Formats: sequence, structure tokens, C-alpha cells
Amino acid sequence: MSGCCSGSRREPEQGISGVPANTVSAGIRGEAIAVKGGETFVGTHDPVISADGEGPERRISLQDFHLEVETVTIRRFAQFVETTGHVTESERFGSSAVFASLLGDSSLATGGVIGTPWWTRVDGATWRQPEGRDSSIDDRLDHPVTHVSWNDALAFARWVGGRLPTEAEWEHAARGGNRRRRYPWGEEEPTDETIFCNIWQGRFPDTNTLQDGYFGTAPARSFAPNEAGFYNLAGNVWEWTADPFKVRSLSKQAKARNEHAKRFSDKVLKGGSFLCHKSYCYRYRIAARMGLSPDSASSNTGFRIAYDAVAGKDDGP
Repeated sequence: MSGCCSGSRREPEQGISGVPANTVSAGIRGEAIAVKGGETFVGTHDPVISADGEGPERRISLQDFHLEVETVTIRRFAQFVETTGHVTESERFGSSAVFASLLGDSSLATGGVIGTPWWTRVDGATWRQPEGRDSSIDDRLDHPVTHVSWNDALAFARWVGGRLPTEAEWEHAARGGNRRRRYPWGEEEPTDETIFCNIWQGRFPDTNTLQDGYFGTAPARSFAPNEAGFYNLAGNVWEWTADPFKVRSLSKQAKARNEHAKRFSDKVLKGGSFLCHKSYCYRYRIAARMGLSPDSASSNTGFRIAYDAVAGKDDGP
């Protein structure tokens, strides 16, 4: 997968083999919903982007679990950092991937991505300063935290006594159970005028009409939740899952993609982001997916937390 939908490091780890995780559960769990498991499925028999491994549909059995209603916000992540002293990988690397149009000062761009000029590397871009120096999080503490890698997300999950959801759990929650639907809200297609979530409206990447009210991220509880009660499972920010990325196909293209994914230890992300549009990155569908290396981070990548169900309890963790 190229960096078309989210920034990717796509380079050796430069001596950073992972982020030390605080394994002591000390954080406060977020509001979560109990999800009934059982026989269900993951993927689709009607893939739109076959190269991503959206199909075939696969039957699977899930245990009951809980999933937080929203992505982890900047406010919660700040509490985690204040308590544990965690340093994110973007901070360690000294830069992160930023959607170039978010920059108020184009001189901050320090390196582009071949084939995707809308992505640029920005020195100093982190969860604290999402667009680099002079940017602030003061007015968006209720927005999803961004510029966090899979390793950072895993460290936070351990801190609250949770974990990252599997791809199957994420899809099961987004569909509201064992039923087929293209989007968390049903089958109706979002358009530049019909708004269900925070995605791009207009002509990407030149014109965003802002019909949904947001150019970048929206608050984690924006728009109507799906029937199960989960917010923003389509659009806003990509969400890390626990699973390694793999394309289930015998084609030469799939084999090459899998070799690449194995080399970089790519992980699955779900849900699409505020940059998605049907004409460009039609990945805000439930079955859509993307793979990135676990040290990658960008201005449109976040996460939410899952928990194992506790025997005898079904009212949330």
C-alpha cells in the first residue's frame, strides 16, 4: 500500500525497535459498549479494492467483547503521557506525516512523498503539535489523538487494561452484529451533499467544500453513532487494529504485497479518514482496509480500545 491514504515511514526503523510499554494498568477506561460475539464474518464477497484484500468474506467465531464508543481523544492521551512519561515514536523520530493543506506555513514541509504530493514530512509534528511548530491542540482536546503509531496505541491500551480490537471485532461492531451492510449506518452512499461522516467533499486534493463542517479531524463524538452506539467508525481518522496485514490471494500482486507487509510488519487499519472520497480513497466502507508499518504515524491516524468481556458482566467494562 502506498502512502495515498495515510503517511507511512516505509523505511528501516533507524534503531527504534519499538516503544517500551507500560504494562501496569493504571489509566481510566473510556465508555465502552458490550458486543455480543458468536458466529459472524469478516471481509466481503463483493470487494471494491481487491488489491487491499477486502475479500473473500470469511466466517469467524468471536468471543464477547467490549469496545469504546469513540476513538481515544487528545485529552485522554495527554493524561496517559503525563502519568507514564511515554514518548511517542513521532517524537523520537523528530517528524511525522502531515496532510500538506493543513499547514498554515508551507515552509514547514520538509519532504514529500513520491506520487502523493498532498503528504509531506514535517519536523516537529507530533500529537502535541499536529501541524508542527506553532500549531496547538488547545481547541481540539475532544478530537481523536493523531500522530500515534501502532506501538504508541498498544502502550496506551495496556495502560488502561485493554487492547486494540481485531479486524473482525472492529467490523462486527461497525455492522452492529452479524449482518451485511456497507457502512455503519446502512447502505446509503454518502455524497458531497449527503453527509454521514467526516470525509472529503469536493475535488480531492484541491477543493474541499467543507459540507460536513470540517477540514481536518472532527470531535470524536461528531455525527450520529451507528445503531450499536459507536461514533465515527467511518471517516475522521484511520484506526489501528491488532492484526497483521495480509492479502488472501494467490496473485503475483498479492504475493508481492504480502512480502512487503511481512518485511515491515504491517498492521491493519480500518475506517478511512477525513481525506477519503469515493473518487480517490473509497475506504470508509466497513470491509475496506489499509496496512502500515507499526512505527508509522500521520495527521489522520488514531485508534480506539477494546476489552475482553468479564464473565457475568454485560454492561461494559
